[in-house]
Amino acid sequence: MDKLKMQSTNKVAENVKKIAELFPNTLTEVIKEYRKDGSPIMEYAIDFDLLRQELSDVLVEGPEERYQFTWPDKKSSILLSNAPIAKTLRPYREESADFDNTENLYIEGDNLEALKLLQETYLGKIKMIFIDPPYNTGNDFVYEDDFVQDTQQYLANSGQYDEMGNKLMQNTESNGRFHTDWLNMIYPRMRLSKDLMADDGVIFISIDDNEEENLKKICNEIFGEANFVATIVWKHTQQSKNDERHFSRQFNYILVYSKNKALLKDFYFDRTEEDNKNYSNPDNDSRGLWRSGDVRSPNYRKTLCYNIVAPNGSVINPPANGWRWSEESVKEKLKTGEIIFKKDFTGIIRKIYLSDQKGRIPENLWEGGRFGTTRQATAVIKDLFGGKQVFDTPKPVELVKSMCKIGTNKEDIVLDFFSGSATTAHAVMQINNEDGGKRKFIMVQLPEEVDEKTVAYKTGYKNICDIGKERIRRAGKKY
Repeated sequence: MDKLKMQSTNKVAENVKKIAELFPNTLTEVIKEYRKDGSPIMEYAIDFDLLRQELSDVLVEGPEERYQFTWPDKKSSILLSNAPIAKTLRPYREESADFDNTENLYIEGDNLEALKLLQETYLGKIKMIFIDPPYNTGNDFVYEDDFVQDTQQYLANSGQYDEMGNKLMQNTESNGRFHTDWLNMIYPRMRLSKDLMADDGVIFISIDDNEEENLKKICNEIFGEANFVATIVWKHTQQSKNDERHFSRQFNYILVYSKNKALLKDFYFDRTEEDNKNYSNPDNDSRGLWRSGDVRSPNYRKTLCYNIVAPNGSVINPPANGWRWSEESVKEKLKTGEIIFKKDFTGIIRKIYLSDQKGRIPENLWEGGRFGTTRQATAVIKDLFGGKQVFDTPKPVELVKSMCKIGTNKEDIVLDFFSGSATTAHAVMQINNEDGGKRKFIMVQLPEEVDEKTVAYKTGYKNICDIGKERIRRAGKKY
């Protein structure tokens, strides 16, 4: 009887949890009551205004104040992501390579439309997404989705075109909606991308200081804070620049989120000689190479504070926080040889065997040759295109390949809906060539026109899609 909970189940809390799993953006915090000292007692609750919005095809207004991340037109942005479109993907055999057999896709068009159209075939099937969206630096372009129309007009064309038929606008710092326009652009696309992800899928999002904070709030809302995996700091250049007033910027961020962190596989890089340099076998252990590991408990626990008696009778006192294991576990590890005594019997040594290591767990600081730099990425483009720099800001193949190594298996599908120069497609083909994989890619890119003054235009590439498709053709021939 002492194991029974002598109270009924809190069904309200269970239902809140269930709704939050389906719609993590509806989970909020409210004041339950006040303590005698006047301090509030908080509890989780469901934002019913947002929940009604998720289950409705019309806007729902709500006056209640609550803890939330919001901006002008956010509800319209939710509506945009949920609104259906009457469009389809049109095959283009003339530009395709092995159209009837390849399972790779290059989609030329608005990525919001493409993400909706992909739902029918790829819902829950994308193992990894990598995107490098506009950073909102004040000089780049963002998709312009029209929220000014009335509801009927809005649903009729899904907000894809303004009156002039434009899809992109320059988002300058003088714009009074500087952050708002960027948030309205990225939010519906992130919502749709989550639906495409497999339950054990992962998304990598490249960003810099301008919107990193806002992007993380959006991802926490869409994926849930519990599914945050890491913020990778990627050192994109090895050279210091003197064109900044206060700091030379050498790092960008890559936010990593899962659809369901409990199902996400463990991440490992292949071990290198450098990773293994600290392993040796000075005592000819039959299990092979090993290195010493920490024997201390990371946190204090009284039950882990006990003495160990060495074979010569010496007493070894515990560390300040106690040993890492219980007394029974230590005795067992001494029998198996996983723990040995120091030669002078003043302490114990824990053996970590190389044969037990699946690989090297990635660190959240990425720098060096394994991850590439922007300069190396530019060199790859120039090499592919006969010495001509037809794209100014490509990501390194090595960077995306590293994501594929830890985020995919050999049969998985990779999506990039801000494809740019198609680095992701290049990386997928290269890693398949190296490990015999059969990963497939889906690239989406708006045919944004290139400036007539650029090398790309003078070489014959009128828009970014022309560059991306040609890069895929040329890289494909290499492999």
